[in-house]
Amino acid sequence: MAQSIYITSAEGHSGKSTVALGVLDALSHATPRVGVFRAIARSTVERDYVLEMLLDHDGVDLPYDDCIGVTYDDVRHDPDAALATIVERYKAVEAQCDAVVIVGSDYTDVGSPAELAYNARIAANLGAPVLLVLGGRSAQNQTQPEQLGSSLARTPAEMGQIADLALAELAHGRAKLFAVVANRADAERADETLDAIRRSIQAHLDGAAPAAPVPVWAIPEDRFLVAPSIRGIMRSVDGEMLAGDAGRLTREALAVVVAGMSMVNVLPRLLEGAVVIIPADRSEVLLATLLANASGTFPSISGIVLNGGFELPEPVTRLIDGLGSSVPIITTELGTYETAVRIMGTRGRLAADSQRRYDTALALFEQSVDTDELLVAFGLARATVVTPLMFEFQLIERARAQRKRIVLPEGDDDRVLRAAATVLKRGIADLVILGEPFEVRARAIELGIDIQGAEVLSPMDAVHVHKFAEEYARLRAHKGVTVRQAADTVTDVSYFGTMMVHLGLADGMVSGAAHTTAHTIRPAFEIIKTRPGVSVVSSVFLMALADRVLVYGDCAVIPDPTSEQLADIAISSAATASQFGIDPRVAMLSYSTGESGSGADVEKVRDATALVRSRAPELLVEGPIQYDAAADAAVAAAKMPGSAVAGRATVFVFPDLNTGNNTYKAVQRSAGAVAIGPVLQGLNKPINDLSRGALVDDIVNTIAITAIQAQEAGR
Repeated sequence: MAQSIYITSAEGHSGKSTVALGVLDALSHATPRVGVFRAIARSTVERDYVLEMLLDHDGVDLPYDDCIGVTYDDVRHDPDAALATIVERYKAVEAQCDAVVIVGSDYTDVGSPAELAYNARIAANLGAPVLLVLGGRSAQNQTQPEQLGSSLARTPAEMGQIADLALAELAHGRAKLFAVVANRADAERADETLDAIRRSIQAHLDGAAPAAPVPVWAIPEDRFLVAPSIRGIMRSVDGEMLAGDAGRLTREALAVVVAGMSMVNVLPRLLEGAVVIIPADRSEVLLATLLANASGTFPSISGIVLNGGFELPEPVTRLIDGLGSSVPIITTELGTYETAVRIMGTRGRLAADSQRRYDTALALFEQSVDTDELLVAFGLARATVVTPLMFEFQLIERARAQRKRIVLPEGDDDRVLRAAATVLKRGIADLVILGEPFEVRARAIELGIDIQGAEVLSPMDAVHVHKFAEEYARLRAHKGVTVRQAADTVTDVSYFGTMMVHLGLADGMVSGAAHTTAHTIRPAFEIIKTRPGVSVVSSVFLMALADRVLVYGDCAVIPDPTSEQLADIAISSAATASQFGIDPRVAMLSYSTGESGSGADVEKVRDATALVRSRAPELLVEGPIQYDAAADAAVAAAKMPGSAVAGRATVFVFPDLNTGNNTYKAVQRSAGAVAIGPVLQGLNKPINDLSRGALVDDIVNTIAITAIQAQEAGR
């Protein structure tokens, strides 16, 4: 039977979805089969955005329709029958999972004062302890449009009172309290708030000492989670998109500016991240706002709402098209007052389509909630199997433990910028992004992502170019390279980034999203060079299968290695495996096993195996060996009985690039493995190459890997 947790709140708009996402993420790093269940949804017709977001999380593999209990209408019609249906549908989900995150109702406009009591009944009947979310902020009437998203902090005493009321309801419903989270809490009085809640919990225990203290955590407010998105605003005003980049609809509106005055008076009132309300018949204000946004000398706005329903003149629409602005322009039939009121009433939603909100929510949860304490309280031991998601989390945890400075040369690639935003928000590494600072930061703003924590450095920066040129000319003097020639070379982003690593201005480099492998690693061959005792630079892929992680090498660099190079690849691959917590058992692959075959290709592998044994006698290595004998215990028992490697190999060394590259891709596609890499090995300092088809998650993982390699290099 799966272990479960029921997440509910005492009122609406408490930010329960942030907590649900954080709990789900923590559980998915500890056990392979995690499920989600929404006890009460508003409708079975309109999809629940919270449930969709949670189901979209890596590692959750359940159909949407299976994860909903009942609707509010069902509960109002017959509460007891609805409860029976919830239990029945939950049990079907539970049977497929090791742990289930159950999300309670949302206190919508169809809710009732007894809603928490009903949630308590559900939790008790499902046998799920309750994680109670208390809202640390109460909405206040807004008198200034600029104050969009602001709210009034509750005092510690008020938080204690809310806890008293909620705990009484839970006790009445015989629900077991698991933990309490004060969400959107006043950061300056967090300790007082936690003490007030703990006193309330103790009072409700009637003096009885619990088996273990009930965990209580406080999560501070973040304005980006509270602020509505432009897409949400468009829905609220019944609007349509007239122009701009639809990808920017996920950007948050941090303020509202009502542009009901002349152009010269509007421009000084523009605010960073604002949505600007402009009457549709004030085309001069519209054009001035777009030009101000494009100039870079005014605050960057999130969107424009044209109200009144007036049609723009054709010359104006032609001019807007010519400007090529990416700012979303929304049109609505509403008047100025009604438009402003609806925008002010729009609430931020944590949804899967906003990477910034998603990263922010996870980062806040990780920083505020002790996930190890949560897992211990939950009674969930870490699984012995390692899923791809668990392995990726381990990478991030290790990178975070000792943050390194990584340079990203491709600041003009949107994927790199999105990955950088995630890395910075999650605290994985410190970053240097190469590119013209204004262009890179402007593009990040357009994408609605935050890279403020990164250093953005131009590869044309005169001071760095001069310094790098002198050093590169010194290194390549034997090739006749002059300082003038070097100055041209080092402005190439790959050379510039590599020089930063060489001179200690960065600990590692990740590139290749928009450049070839040769372009990425050629500077490393010239400048960083190989470690002592290693003759070649090679690569591995970390292949995260359903229940374990294997190492495949070389699949990206050396086309047809010699015996000596193959031995180097094996030793380097074993060392890489150890770096990432994989016990190396090395299989030197061939088309025959043991002494059964002959021929030049087999002899090459046989000689390489002998070299590995002589150079690294501590390594467990077997070769030549076929893949099935290396991976399958039953085949190994027949073909190579008694081997310490056969049937349980963790490091697979391929005889040539053709075999290695095709095999990793075949396993990736047919077995659903996550291929992380290529991870370059053998260099004095970490430089890693990306596939030009790399996804944002691939880039994040490679940055984490590079940071870990830098940690190891510094020891």
